[in-house]
Amino acid sequence: MDQVEQAGPSSPMNVLVVDDESNIRKTMMVFFETQQHQVTAVSNAQDALTEAGLHIFDLAFVDLRLGLESGLDLVSSLLAVSPWLKIVVITAFASVDTAVEAIRRGAVDYLPKPFLPGQLKIVLERLAAIRALEHRISLLQEDLSRNDPDLSLSSSHPPMQRVLELARQVSTSDAVVLLRGPSGTGKTLLARLIHRWSHRSEKPFGVVSCPSLNQELLESELFGHVKGAFTGALRDNPGRVASCEGGTLFLDEIGDLPQPIQPKLLRFIQEREYERVGDHRTKRANVRVIAATNADLESAVASGLFREDLYYRLNVIQITLPSLAERSGDIEAIAGNMLAFFNAQNHKLIEGFTPGVLNFFRTYSWPGNIRELRNVVERAVILCTSSMIGEELLPESMASTRQPQIMIGDRLKLETVEEQHIRRVLASAASVHEAAEILGIDKATLWRKRKQFGL
Repeated sequence: MDQVEQAGPSSPMNVLVVDDESNIRKTMMVFFETQQHQVTAVSNAQDALTEAGLHIFDLAFVDLRLGLESGLDLVSSLLAVSPWLKIVVITAFASVDTAVEAIRRGAVDYLPKPFLPGQLKIVLERLAAIRALEHRISLLQEDLSRNDPDLSLSSSHPPMQRVLELARQVSTSDAVVLLRGPSGTGKTLLARLIHRWSHRSEKPFGVVSCPSLNQELLESELFGHVKGAFTGALRDNPGRVASCEGGTLFLDEIGDLPQPIQPKLLRFIQEREYERVGDHRTKRANVRVIAATNADLESAVASGLFREDLYYRLNVIQITLPSLAERSGDIEAIAGNMLAFFNAQNHKLIEGFTPGVLNFFRTYSWPGNIRELRNVVERAVILCTSSMIGEELLPESMASTRQPQIMIGDRLKLETVEEQHIRRVLASAASVHEAAEILGIDKATLWRKRKQFGL
């Protein structure tokens, strides 16, 4: 390479160059930087493995001869540390045998010296295209494996409209987002939308459910581990942080994060640094964090169960999703969207819901929120043998909640009258604030009443 070619940037990648010739390293660094890629250049195998242990690389260009060391041996060692790495072997001693051996060891291409910038650019663009295709396939596989319809992007409920608008605004930044709201309101789906709208949309989106694993396994799931770090660690695990490089990591139910892991997460959010379980080497990653909870984090902080500094670091931008009962005007559209999804999934042509079902949907309290509605619609679609979903297809547990019309003077407890009145006001009001005004109580009192009656 005797010149550096100027060209438009492709999708930015992190590139490792391993060559014992300083001029080659410098020239390749300048070339990759003009293509808007991040590049690290080293002269020997030991430094290459050290850098691979500290950083996450997309591509590596490895010289076949590194002084007295073999570049072919380094190919195997790099892939053991970073299995996803695309490696190109470069050499002035090109032969068919070495090319075959390089591919057998795991390299994806072979580039003989001397080479021109145009040749390097062709290899770079081809590998970038392969990487992008692999990511698209991964996204398609993820979409195919998902069992949930997308969150509706329209709403007649003003607070939900503000939620969607705020989500669009924050998606353009890398700020930490804390999603709050009752269980089943669609926090995971909203996190996916924020990622999809962001400049990180072409990079991975990973989900870690904090309550689903014990402390040791959760730390390994997040940050990875090295072989032998604990019983059952039979091979290296890069962890979700590494697998989400350049993308978004969603931490569901962050309020259940074990206390010993909380300072490690705080450090990662602040400094982008972490260590794998059983590994003393510090690694870095460029990952955006979105967290979600239905817990009272403020009370958890006050009781010492959740670190105050982590709470404030997570709570940069807070988005609170309303319950489904508060969005009664949206329920018909959400249910229709789910009906279309499950029609396609079950190869059916059900046209819609009877007026009785829609009326019940609007007045039901939906304690399980969108998740409960999803289950109800899926069940009805599976069982339906006609063109419309009627009340007979609703679960018995829901049917038992339907109350007869209450009249003033009926021989009922005041508590029963109060519950039904609050339920109906919530179903008809545009917001909790409006419902509180109609009822003549403050929002704190209404919140306590909703909790008391399970609304």
